Amino acid sequence: MGTAQKLNVKKYVLQHWPAYTVGLTAMLLSVSLDMLSPIITQHIIDDVVIARQIELLWKFLLGYLAVGVGRCVFQYVKEYLFDTTAAQIGSQLRIDLFRKIQSLSAAFFDKINSGELMSRVKDDIDRIWDGLGFIGMLIIEVTVHTVIVLYCMYSLCWQLAVIPTVGMIIAGCVAVLMERKLGGIYEDISQENSVLNNTAQENLSGVRTVKAFAREAFEIKKFSGHNSRYYDLNVKQSKVFVTYYPFIQAVTHLLPVLVLLSGGLMVIRKGLTLGELSAFVQYSMNIVWPMEMLGWLTNGLSSALASGRRINAVYAETPQIIEKELPVLLPDVKGSIEFDNVSFIKDDTRPILRDVSFTVPAGHSIGIMGATGAGKTTVINLLKRMYDATSGTIRLDGTDIKNLTLKQLRTSVACVMQDIFLFSDTICDNVKLGRKNSLAMPAVKDAVHRAQAGSFVEKMDEQYETVIGERGVGLSGGQKQRLTIARALSCGAPVLVLDDSTSALDTETEQEIQKMLSKLTGTTKIIIAHRISAVRTADEIIVLDKGAVAERGTHEQLLAQKGLYYKTYKTQYDGITENN
Repeated sequence: MGTAQKLNVKKYVLQHWPAYTVGLTAMLLSVSLDMLSPIITQHIIDDVVIARQIELLWKFLLGYLAVGVGRCVFQYVKEYLFDTTAAQIGSQLRIDLFRKIQSLSAAFFDKINSGELMSRVKDDIDRIWDGLGFIGMLIIEVTVHTVIVLYCMYSLCWQLAVIPTVGMIIAGCVAVLMERKLGGIYEDISQENSVLNNTAQENLSGVRTVKAFAREAFEIKKFSGHNSRYYDLNVKQSKVFVTYYPFIQAVTHLLPVLVLLSGGLMVIRKGLTLGELSAFVQYSMNIVWPMEMLGWLTNGLSSALASGRRINAVYAETPQIIEKELPVLLPDVKGSIEFDNVSFIKDDTRPILRDVSFTVPAGHSIGIMGATGAGKTTVINLLKRMYDATSGTIRLDGTDIKNLTLKQLRTSVACVMQDIFLFSDTICDNVKLGRKNSLAMPAVKDAVHRAQAGSFVEKMDEQYETVIGERGVGLSGGQKQRLTIARALSCGAPVLVLDDSTSALDTETEQEIQKMLSKLTGTTKIIIAHRISAVRTADEIIVLDKGAVAERGTHEQLLAQKGLYYKTYKTQYDGITENN
């Protein structure tokens, strides 16, 4: 098993500490300059207006100008550095999360839907990005701003400073209470967002199936149900926000009034000058906006924390398929395959394969037949180490595949799987998927023609540069199958697996494919099929029944046994089903 990981945001922040340091310094200077404005106002009132020292006015006005210009420069530096750095970290977080997802084994993808993973990669990373960008920046700025304002107010008049301090404590308590209420709601919103994404994706991917069965109304109703749930959760979030936020607003609106009334009495009693009162009122107004921001910042912080927890759930997953610390690297893979008493139990309860043994010498072929659910495709999944066998050993060229690197193992086995998948890309790029950077155009064309796909590809307007739709939309089942065969052939792998790969082809095309495969010398072929015609020329054929090898032999030997293979043959060729 692999080692569980955890999202370490601190690591990403420390990697960009110079930018954050400069940004924080610019923030500190900007806030400090902002605190000079009330002092300048105090001196204008006390020294210029009351003491009538008019000659000092131009110095104070220049001071205002310097403060304004300085704040513009430092605010720009702060905003730019925080935004660009957060963008870099967000981009790296997304790449690392995607890399983590790619490292996980097939068992992980069996239990999670793609819509939820898309939500993790896009929406949750975006919220953390915001948390490290403008939300995080504002939280720090609010903290720094509040500390400096309180220091200035206590330096000016500690008696008056008690009023905004009490107001801050009240607003802070309300904000903490609101954050606790919002935390759980954000978890639910994020989860429902994943479900909503997955429902939409499934519907749009299978829209032709939906229309074929006239299920539009059902799908709309299903989507509407999730959409209503998402709406209800967002309304619940808004209700929490509007319940608590007015208390913060009440404090912020009441604060300047209380300061002005209390300060006015002190001015009347000569305990404070009019200029000092004006400066203090400005400071109290300066402390209002941090309190007003508390609700919104709490909202954003709660969202980022909830996203972090959901991403951590992905990082906590460990890949079940891992390489040895010192793997074996075969100098030249020949392609001999051996299954030695291989069994596979899925989810610790369902036996899929039971003591399956067979050997395929390099360059030879084996056919695998059996009813649906007999375990045919599982044989290939185990060979490619999508899963590990519960017991027994699988060998490639005499070496246990668990001792090989995953890259060498998987690039040595080219597959044409039942579940046809073509990317929304050109035909050329789809065909050379396994050798993207090394396959020349003549080799692409050769693979396409050997797969009997050249006849329709070269009739297209753009030919090999034709962009096909998602999952091959716009192509027939047979055309998609032929392109996936071409893709496997283009790899030039020593082992070729065809899992029911000619089921959508007409008889003539299938025969041409069979002729091509028979001429493919030096390649080990594993042919999984329901049709006798696909496996009859194989060097050996095994028939799986309920996960175990029920029959084995050549085509002629199996017919002579008059068992499962013989019944299948009679059904396909004579239309006769024996009831025994």
